[in-house]
Amino acid sequence: MSEIINRVSQSKLVTFNLEDLYPNGERILMDIKDWLYEGLILREKEFRAHLEKHDWTKYKGAYVALNCTSDAIIPGWAYMLIATKLQPYSKQIIIGDLEMLESSLYQSILEDLDVSEFVDKPVIIKGCSNKPVPPNAYLWATTKIQTVAKSVMYGEACSSVPLFKAK
Repeated sequence: MSEIINRVSQSKLVTFNLEDLYPNGERILMDIKDWLYEGLILREKEFRAHLEKHDWTKYKGAYVALNCTSDAIIPGWAYMLIATKLQPYSKQIIIGDLEMLESSLYQSILEDLDVSEFVDKPVIIKGCSNKPVPPNAYLWATTKIQTVAKSVMYGEACSSVPLFKAK
C-alpha cells in the first residue's frame, strides 16, 4: 500500500485570507434623523444643542458610519461637525452604511498591504469567511496581489477558480 501524500501542503501555494486582516472594534451606525426637526429639517441651533448633550464617550474605540435614514437633505457641514465630536473617541468615521464602513476599513488596510511574500508565487485568495469581508476587499486584494504573484486563484486549495496567471 502506498503512502498518501498531501500535495497541497507540499506545494508553494500561498493562501491569503482577508478575514485575517479584519480590524477588531465595534461598528456603530449613527442615524442622525432623530436630531432633526420632525426628522426632516436641520435647524442649526437645535442640532448643535443635541450634539452638546450627546454622550460621545460611548464611541471610544469604535468605527462609526454616519447616516440619515429620512429623506432630509443634510448639509456637508453637519457631518463635519459630528466628526469633530467623534474624532477624540472613534477609530474611523465615514458617511454611509455599515457595508461602506467595512469597505473603507479594508481599502485602507489593503492599500498598505506588503505583498512581497507573494512575489512569483501561486496565491489563493480564500473565499469563505466568518467575518463581514466586503466584496470590494476581494477585488482590491486581487488587483494588488496580481502585480507580483505568479498566479491568483479564488476559493480553497481543493476547489479553486483561476483568476490570473502571469505571462
